[in-house]
Amino acid sequence: MMTPPKITFIGAGSTIFVKNILGDVFHREALKSAHIALMDIDETRLEESHIVVRKLMDSAAASGHITCHTDRKAALQGADFVVVAFQIGGYEPCTVTDFEVCKRHGLEQTIADTLGPGGIMRALRTIPHLWQICDDMTEVCPNATMLNYVNPMAMNTWAMYARYPHIKQVGLCHSVQGTAEELARDLNIDPATLRYRSAGINHMAFYLELERKTAEGHYVSLYPALLAAYEAGQAPKPNIHGNTRCQNIVRYEMFKKLGYFVTESSEHFAEYTPWFIKPGREDLIERYKVPLDEYPKRCVEQLANWHKELEEYKTAERIDIQPSREYASTIMNAIWTGEPSVIYGNVRNDGLIDNLPQGSCVEVACLVDANGIQPTKVGAIPSHLAAMMQTNINVQMLLTEAILTENRDRVYHAAMLDPHTAAVLGIEEIYALVDDLIAAHGDWLPAWLHRE
Repeated sequence: MMTPPKITFIGAGSTIFVKNILGDVFHREALKSAHIALMDIDETRLEESHIVVRKLMDSAAASGHITCHTDRKAALQGADFVVVAFQIGGYEPCTVTDFEVCKRHGLEQTIADTLGPGGIMRALRTIPHLWQICDDMTEVCPNATMLNYVNPMAMNTWAMYARYPHIKQVGLCHSVQGTAEELARDLNIDPATLRYRSAGINHMAFYLELERKTAEGHYVSLYPALLAAYEAGQAPKPNIHGNTRCQNIVRYEMFKKLGYFVTESSEHFAEYTPWFIKPGREDLIERYKVPLDEYPKRCVEQLANWHKELEEYKTAERIDIQPSREYASTIMNAIWTGEPSVIYGNVRNDGLIDNLPQGSCVEVACLVDANGIQPTKVGAIPSHLAAMMQTNINVQMLLTEAILTENRDRVYHAAMLDPHTAAVLGIEEIYALVDDLIAAHGDWLPAWLHRE
C-alpha cells in the first residue's frame, strides 16, 4: 500500500483558499490519507482553518490527520508538497499604502499585485519570506515540490529559482483554465469540448490556439466565432460573480487588435500597458470600463463576507464543495501516483520560448508525472506578442536583479520601465514615488532599502 504524502500549507490562515485546495485533495483517492500540516503566524486564523479542514476531511471520508504549526520549519519537516499562499503586509497596511501613495503621485491602479509600483513593492515585501521557506526546505524537506500561489508570480518565481535552483517549484495561477471556461460561457459551449495551447508570461499569456471539438470529431478555431460574438454585442457575458465593475472590455479590444486572446482579466491587463489609464482621460476609463481601485474594493467586500462564511462553515455538519480550478491536487496526484497530467505553470525559460529572454519566468504547458513537473517547449511565439511581454519582463528582470544584489538603483529602474507608470509620470516623479513608497512601507521592506 502506498505511503500517504505530507502536504504542508504555508499561509493556512487563508481559510477559503485552504478549503478549495484541500477540498480537491480529499477527493483524490491517493491523497485522502495525507498528513496535512497547516502553518500560519496568526493563531486565531490557524485554528479557524483547522476547524474547516477537519470538517472537509470528515465530509470526504478522508483518513489522514492534521497538525497545526506557528513554527514554519516544524511544519515543513519531511514534507512532500509545500503549498504557499500568503500576502505579506495584507490589505492593511500594505495594499492600502500601495494604492494611496501612488494616487497621491497621480498614478491610478486597478489590482497592483503583478507589475507597476504596487507589484514592485509587493515583490520586495514577499521575496525575502519565500527565500526563508527555501532555506527551511533545503534543510528539512529538500525533495519536496513547492506549489507557489503568491503574487507577483513571475518576480517571486524568478527570484526563487535564481537563488535556489535546487528547489523543485512551480508558480501557479488559474487564469489559463479560468479564462478558457469564461470564453466557453461567452459562446454558450461546453468547456469540456475545448482544446487550447497557451504561452507567454504570468498574467500576459495568450491562447496561441483556441479550438472546440465538433460533433464530427474535428477541431475548429473559436477565434472567428469569438470575434463575431463580440462585434454583435453577444460577448462578453456579465461577470459570473456579479461584479458589475469588471466588464471585460479591455481584453476583447486587445483581441481585435492582436488576433490572440490574453488569459488574464481586463482589470489586470489594463495596468500592464500604457494605453488605458491616463490622467484626465476619463473617456478611456468609461470606454473600456476600467475598474480603478478594484483590488481594494474586492478586499473590503471579501472581508465583509468572510465572517459570515466562516460561521457557516464552523456550524455546518458537513462541507460539500465543487472541484476548484486550481492545479494543486492534480500536480500532487500526478507526482505521487505517476498518473500523467498537463497543467500550466510558471517556470524558468530554459529554451522553452525562443523569442523571450532565456532565464526569464514563462508560463507554459507542463507535463506532470512521477518525474515531477516537466515544462514543454513552445518555440517562437508571434513577434508582436513577444514584444509586448518584453515590456513586462524588463520590470521583472530589474526588480529580481535589485533584490538579488541589494541594489536600490535597480528598483528605480524597474519602476521607470513599467509601461503604465512611464506613460503617466516623468523620471523625477517616478523616483519621488519610489522614495515615498519605500519610506511608507518602512520595516515591511528589506533593511538594505533604507540604507543611506
